[in-house]
Amino acid sequence: MRVYLSVDMEGVAGVVHEDQTNPIDPNCAGEYNRFRRIMTGEANAAVEGALAAGATRVVVNDSHWLMRNLLAEELHPAAELVSGSTKPRSMLEGIEEGFDAACFIGYHARAGTAHAILDHTYTDRIFRVVLNGQEVGELGLNAALAGRFGVPVALVSGDQALAAECHALLGERTRAVVVKHAVARHGARSLAPSEACRKIREGVTSALANPPKPWTVGSPATIDVEFCSSHHADMAELVPGSERLGARTVRVTHADYAEAFSAFRALYNLASVP
Repeated sequence: MRVYLSVDMEGVAGVVHEDQTNPIDPNCAGEYNRFRRIMTGEANAAVEGALAAGATRVVVNDSHWLMRNLLAEELHPAAELVSGSTKPRSMLEGIEEGFDAACFIGYHARAGTAHAILDHTYTDRIFRVVLNGQEVGELGLNAALAGRFGVPVALVSGDQALAAECHALLGERTRAVVVKHAVARHGARSLAPSEACRKIREGVTSALANPPKPWTVGSPATIDVEFCSSHHADMAELVPGSERLGARTVRVTHADYAEAFSAFRALYNLASVP
């Protein structure tokens, strides 16, 4: 069994604020370095769970911010680490190599979700993303990319808002491990990291015993990106083949979802230009 792990940071136990996830601001270094270790612990718990389920290959993709967060020297020796950027498939770099199941660890709810820790969709420049008529966040965009290559999402972990989003989108067969309950964007009741790791470890083992079918979207795949500012859309519509739908919204369409996803990445990266 080949298992792919995409590991983000906002959904990790104990994380409630950007300062704990910010690798750039030196004023955040103390908190960030504490929580990158906790992030590595949750990644290791997922690796252990996959190995217990019979995994013969486990790939861990560091999927947060600059994607250089996981402590390589502390990562489980059975895992391969994908880190750094820019990765063509971003949070799912290498998913096309062939995997039997994926797990999304430390994920968070989509932009605009109430009572969700650090809700956003890839970047704070994005207000909303709609995929083939359905509002999605990173969970949906990445699950569709995994599905494009025949890989089901067996488990996700994060807060209760992420769990609700998962079950509404992917169904009850995708297991959701709740490691904290958000009461606001910057407040939550969290499990201890050791308990969160136990639940992730056991959850991954159980989920891999009976993974769901891959979640796929129809062709053509249409992604509408509503930005927070019209200036963001001004830049994003420079992507060849894109369509400006309104002051803040740009659409990309492609018969192959993998290509639509690449265009989506180009949209939001262009939108970062001042």
